[in-house]
Amino acid sequence: MQKMLCENLKKFRISKNMTQEQVAERLAVNPQTVSRWECGTTLPDVLTLPLLAKLYGVTVDDFYKKNTVAYDNYAQRLAAVYEKTRDPVDFLQALGEFKKMMHEKELSVADEWNVAMLYYFMLKDCKEKAMEWFDRIVENGPGDDLHSYYRACSCRISLYFAIGKGDEIIAMQDEYLQKNKNDPRAWQLYMETLIYGELYADAYDCFSEAVSLFAEDWILYILGGDICAKLKKYDEAMRYYDKAGQLGTFFCDEKYCKACLYEDLGEIEKAANEYIEIAQILQSRGFDVEAEMAQQEAENLLKKK
Repeated sequence: MQKMLCENLKKFRISKNMTQEQVAERLAVNPQTVSRWECGTTLPDVLTLPLLAKLYGVTVDDFYKKNTVAYDNYAQRLAAVYEKTRDPVDFLQALGEFKKMMHEKELSVADEWNVAMLYYFMLKDCKEKAMEWFDRIVENGPGDDLHSYYRACSCRISLYFAIGKGDEIIAMQDEYLQKNKNDPRAWQLYMETLIYGELYADAYDCFSEAVSLFAEDWILYILGGDICAKLKKYDEAMRYYDKAGQLGTFFCDEKYCKACLYEDLGEIEKAANEYIEIAQILQSRGFDVEAEMAQQEAENLLKKK
């Protein structure tokens, strides 16, 4: 092991086109110390090895392996580690090293590609993990928390479309609705799949049937407003949002929807006023952070005027 360490110390230094004097200067030691490391007379201590690894673009473990190569830099080596392990901790370590380089404006094209690949792999891994957990929730059922259960179901629908399986989830939610027509949430989930699938006319028909059965369900009216907005039935959309508000929404949902629609229509002041009202309501309920975010949205909109 000692022989391999010494050989790799020399090999990695040479691959970086560095002299023993240059390494010594970077580590604040004398050149004779670097020479003794490579000859095996003495060895770098446990605090120095990580510094050498970063300098040579390797990990500490690489010093004890055959046929290892030095990467352009330490960040690239950590990116390769994450590609192999897919451990979020390794992702954060690699990204942290790249961010240091970003701060110093030292990124090469290869570095930028590695950063992009880091995010690409994490995106893929996160989608897979999210789907595993959403499927687990659906399989296990709601238990005593219907709200969280249906929120998970809604997110699961969105994820299906994000990974290109929209037709599959539409069929699944249609089948679920046929078996649970007495459940307003089944109608809600099916409407959401139709909205994501941009089947707005079908979604409108579904909404009309749903509210004829569950006229006091505010969630359905929120979706009805969203559908009408997509169909450019703006006045009707506002009426449904207002109806949801009259019934009592969970978290000022109707006002957020109205603010977004006003902004889309270019009615910036009306949109800002909705956010101001949201901020006031949330502040009165003790949701300080959310209130600040709504107030900031209002201020950002007013700057556009």
